[in-house]
Amino acid sequence: MLPNSVSGKLFARANKVLVEGVSSASRGALNYTPYPPYIRAGEGAFLSDVDGNRYLDWMMSFGALPMGHSHPEIVEVIQREASRGTHFATALEVEVEVAEKLVSMLPTADKVRFANTGTEACMAAFRMARALTGRSKIVKFEGHYHGWYDAVLLNSNPQPPLSLGHRNDPIRIPDSSGLTPGSLQDTIVVPWNDEEALRRVMDTAGRQVACVVTEGIMTNMGVIAPKPGYLNFVEKICRDYGALFYLDETVTGFRVGAAGCAELYSLTPDIITYGKALGQGFPIAAITGPERIMEALEWGKVLHYGTHNAPRLGLFACKAMLYAMTKDGNAGFQHLHDIGVAMADAIRGVVAAQSKHKVIVQGVGSLFQFYFTDCNAIGDYRDFCAFADRAKFRRFANSLLQHGVYISPSNALHNLSSLAHTEQHVATTAEAFSRALHELD
Repeated sequence: MLPNSVSGKLFARANKVLVEGVSSASRGALNYTPYPPYIRAGEGAFLSDVDGNRYLDWMMSFGALPMGHSHPEIVEVIQREASRGTHFATALEVEVEVAEKLVSMLPTADKVRFANTGTEACMAAFRMARALTGRSKIVKFEGHYHGWYDAVLLNSNPQPPLSLGHRNDPIRIPDSSGLTPGSLQDTIVVPWNDEEALRRVMDTAGRQVACVVTEGIMTNMGVIAPKPGYLNFVEKICRDYGALFYLDETVTGFRVGAAGCAELYSLTPDIITYGKALGQGFPIAAITGPERIMEALEWGKVLHYGTHNAPRLGLFACKAMLYAMTKDGNAGFQHLHDIGVAMADAIRGVVAAQSKHKVIVQGVGSLFQFYFTDCNAIGDYRDFCAFADRAKFRRFANSLLQHGVYISPSNALHNLSSLAHTEQHVATTAEAFSRALHELD
């Protein structure tokens, strides 16, 4: 990229009027060298920037586009409905239709409450857990992200290895300044994928814990799957101590199957929250659960108001996405799975054909990520912080851009397939990966 490119000039202008030149740090110079490409359009599996460059996109808006860019069904419904009004803040027919569809798809959902973002849905879920149990403490896991709500901003960002101490030592690292001590005092942080660590905490404080919250797959450190039986253990120990089992599927929902990680790992959570893929590019989120849980929201017992709750255009996009993905026996979800697995396997094949760089690939269904590391696997937050070469990954991802492939330069994020991706796109990406790997220092 050249300084006199349109993107370069835009970034210079942006730095004068936007913090870091962007509206979310991951989009700017933190990850992109020397500046991000400014995207003008998306179609199918591709993005186009203001300089006329075209990229095969595996980021897909951080997972918010299971159908790909500008899918004709989404374009048609949004154009039609926008002409009738953007938002009413009233009860809506489409609101009922989408809720009915979700309840029919999700085995543990009797009722639904719509929100705007994953962060907002998580905030409401924690409040519900505390109200229903009469307890104040929550347990979260190292490396898991549940939005930028004060109480859960601990141990979510990657850290230098030396800051972590011994693996068995508990650590509490705030992810942000501006947090009051009180906002964090009821949050317990535990290493993930470690049964004994969670058992020790619950044996000590379990009767004070309102909920244990977990991602179904750790997607805030790339892609790290749960160990076999681990999430079932988390669910059981919650039952043993009367805590609620809260599964945050903001990322994995409608990505690893029609019913997400709850179905994939045979779980029966008390609360599940969804976001990202639910809206096919529009902001919308959902809180779901059995009647005994969802009744906490009735009549404002647990307050959850919002002018933009159940956003009209987002609901129409959501309806179109759900029906498109589930027709022909959930064929849409099967396509996401098949392409994601094929892409992960293709990268493994490229890596095996060279000996210069040690790279491992981890994935679950449509989700995949790779790591420059000497380890055989990245199994948790501390592995990621200590053994994943994040700087090398960032250089490589920026190099891939020059070869026409768009992934996030943050190793802590992940890559995803969509309905728009094909086997040919997998082959094209593998070729670009091979060239960029050969050029890497």
